[in-house]
Amino acid sequence: MKRLSRQENLIYLIAWGVLFASPLLSLYVRSVHDYGVVFDWAEVFVMWRKFTLYLLLFLIHNFLLAPLFVHKQRRMAYYSIMVVLVGLFSVYQCNSRPDIPEEPDIREFHERPEPPRPPKEELRGGHRPPPIVGEHDIMAIVVFILMLGVNLGTKFYFRSRDDRKRMAELERQNLEQQLEYLRYQINPHFFMNTLNNIHALVEIDPAKAQETIVELSRMMRYVLYEGDKRGVTLSREMEFIRTYIKLMKLRYTDKVRITLDRPTELPDRTIPPLVLISFVENAFKHGISYRHDSFIEVRIEALDEKLCFACRNSKADTPNAEKGGVGLANVRRRLDLLYDHDYTLHIQDAEDVYTVELNIPYL
Repeated sequence: MKRLSRQENLIYLIAWGVLFASPLLSLYVRSVHDYGVVFDWAEVFVMWRKFTLYLLLFLIHNFLLAPLFVHKQRRMAYYSIMVVLVGLFSVYQCNSRPDIPEEPDIREFHERPEPPRPPKEELRGGHRPPPIVGEHDIMAIVVFILMLGVNLGTKFYFRSRDDRKRMAELERQNLEQQLEYLRYQINPHFFMNTLNNIHALVEIDPAKAQETIVELSRMMRYVLYEGDKRGVTLSREMEFIRTYIKLMKLRYTDKVRITLDRPTELPDRTIPPLVLISFVENAFKHGISYRHDSFIEVRIEALDEKLCFACRNSKADTPNAEKGGVGLANVRRRLDLLYDHDYTLHIQDAEDVYTVELNIPYL
């Protein structure tokens, strides 16, 4: 359950403190202005006993039930529990009314003749109060429902305020990420080696060299103009990853097995830009060995409600000393800002294989 903010707790503490102090203040004021009124603690304790029941129900709703509706979006479960809770409170309220009979006046009993019995029709349709629910019971139930509604509204207010703060932080983070991408994400070593490969292709395969230059230009344009956006389409992100891997293959021989398994048809959904490429780049940075066979396997699956990404790579004897790339801590931080922990990231660092599995919902 999400921890409540300090301001929210302070509001509840002040509100309940004022409510419990009101019987004391009311009785004190009446005893000062009316000498016939005696300050009786029993009257205060009676009110406190009633308030305690409301306080216990409030705590149950605040810490157990309201988070189901506000944070976990389990509205059917919340509605079902609330119907049961209001029903139990109504039954308790209707069966716990004090039944204090009025003491008859003995003189009037002897002096006044017995009034005639009204006919049965009047007894059935007269002005007697309902035998099950009284006026005080209805008011107690209404107060109880209003109390829970105010609690729910307060939680929605603080949730929306936190969402606004998180979005502002995310926008600031995106601006910082844009500069970070320009410096590190596609690092200078990658461009230097790719340009060297293109230079070699100019004499061997000029058409292939021209195609590679065009793809490199497209990838740079994507980093410059799409990297600072909150979301991009799946097709554009997948094309960027495909181009990145294709250009990286120019650097290695057949001893390095590089595979990309991605769906041919992608739904029209959006994801954060340049998040998946961080793991792909780290795989090339730390998973390629020039002494023995190496591999990099990238698998992407687009489900109805989320995107599943997996990257496996062999581990080099001596990791690449190239600088660049976004650290894992920064990637986690960005995912937290985007999804508020509504994602799964599993990393397995075995002796010879490094595996990353990431599941993110669409934006």
